[in-house]
Amino acid sequence: MSLQEKKNHADYSDFNEFDNRDDTLEMLLMSYESLCEGQRDWVCNLSNAASLLWHAYKTLNVEVNWAGFYIVRQSQPLELLLGPFQGKVACQSIAFGQGVCGTAADRQVTQLVSDVSKFSGHIACDGETKSEIVVPIVSADGKTLGVIDLDCGDFNGFGEADKRYLERLAKLIVKTCDFK
Repeated sequence: MSLQEKKNHADYSDFNEFDNRDDTLEMLLMSYESLCEGQRDWVCNLSNAASLLWHAYKTLNVEVNWAGFYIVRQSQPLELLLGPFQGKVACQSIAFGQGVCGTAADRQVTQLVSDVSKFSGHIACDGETKSEIVVPIVSADGKTLGVIDLDCGDFNGFGEADKRYLERLAKLIVKTCDFK
C-alpha cells in the first residue's frame, strides 16, 4: 500500500508488504513525514513515531520490548525525562552520562549495544532487555533535545542499518517538531 493509498492514520502502522529491513525502515521514515504534515507538536509527532517504530520492528520479527523517546529537561544537572513510547513502563528520568540513554545524550553519539550486560553503568528498566540502540536528537545549533531508544529481548538486535535509519529519523524529528 503506497502512502497515497493510506486512508486512515492506523494504515501507517501496516508494514506487512515489506520483507526486508531497509524497505521497512524507509517506509517508516516516509510515514513519519506524512503523519507530521501540518503538525509541529513534539508530543503528538513522537507519539506517532513511537507507534511506527514499534510496529515496524514487530513486523520485522525483531523482539523489541520498548520503543520510544526521552526528552531533555532543562534542569541542572541536565536530565532526560520519559517521553512517548510503546512497551512496558520505564524509568522516568535519566541523568546525562548515565546508562545507554544518558551516554548518547551527553556524547551526542549513537550507542549501538549488542549486549547491555557489557555496557558499564547500564540502567535495567526491564531485565529482559539484551540489546539496545539509542540515537541522540540534536538541534541545528548543537543542543541535545532528546534520544530515540529501542530495546530488544535478543542479543545483537540492532545493527548498522538501524543506526543509519534511526539517525535519519532523528534529523526528521528536529525538522518537524517544536520542543518549546
